[in-house]
Amino acid sequence: MRTIIRAVGKAILRTERLCKTFEVGVRRKRVQAVKDLDLQVHEGEIFGFVGPNGAGKTTTIKMLMGLIFPTSGKAFIYDAPIPSAEAKRRIGFLPENPSYYEFLSGAEALRFFGRLSGVEPADLAGRMTELLELVGLAGAADRQIRKYSKGMQQRLGIAQALVGDPSFVVLDEPMSGLDPIGRKEVRDLILELKRRGKTVLFSTHILPDVESLCDRVGVIIGGQLRDVGRIGELLSPRVNSVEMTVDGAVGETAEFLPGRVLARDGSRLTLSFPDEASAQQAARQLLDGGGTLVSLTPHRETLEDLFVRRAAGR
Repeated sequence: MRTIIRAVGKAILRTERLCKTFEVGVRRKRVQAVKDLDLQVHEGEIFGFVGPNGAGKTTTIKMLMGLIFPTSGKAFIYDAPIPSAEAKRRIGFLPENPSYYEFLSGAEALRFFGRLSGVEPADLAGRMTELLELVGLAGAADRQIRKYSKGMQQRLGIAQALVGDPSFVVLDEPMSGLDPIGRKEVRDLILELKRRGKTVLFSTHILPDVESLCDRVGVIIGGQLRDVGRIGELLSPRVNSVEMTVDGAVGETAEFLPGRVLARDGSRLTLSFPDEASAQQAARQLLDGGGTLVSLTPHRETLEDLFVRRAAGR
């Protein structure tokens, strides 16, 4: 089943039946990496583009950046066709594996990127100072990039994506290879970009980042867009299980409950139940037996559950 929920608002990115087919191997076997992609990203939103490795995320992004040409279909930034100089002026891009001249300092690299982007020389110094402050590299501006951590290099990459003051920022796997601190720094930067009025599309397979950041999400599987919408609209509201933790004089009562024992720690007991009705019945039974209800947590479908379901063809 395919779920496409349209957002309300002006589309900054629009694709129409975008396709990409590669010919691989000596026999020139045709492999369709992206098929009939109809996608819209709207002004001011953070859009998560998710899928397993090989699903077509990076191929799609390369087409949107004009790095490769589609086999068929069209794409537009506002009404400017991709690829075109007008469309490129609207876009800031961080590739999955950014490369730098590592003997340059962060400030020197950003100055270089600014000149490539056509920033006026009179504006460049102020722009560099603002961006280095934004990404938290002002104190390391004169340090060589080869001495930067992976997280610092990603933040420098975001700064270069913003040097031309684009309205649309595209980040390909920006959290890939980062430790938890680096991931948090990049997440905070993405939220700050939204606060500054930027529209952000980022691809990833780190689903908790999508759930914490995104206004909408698109799920691509096998080159096809399977679902688009707000996470709450895409996920089933049905309760899959209920986890209950109790403490106190439960005695042997747990042995007669329909739930599954997950953990015991002294007098504290954690159980799992298949539905809310059985959990509530067990809670009453335990309370009658003198126990104390510590927590009762229903578990509904997560983005990971949806992702796995779609990957399995359901």
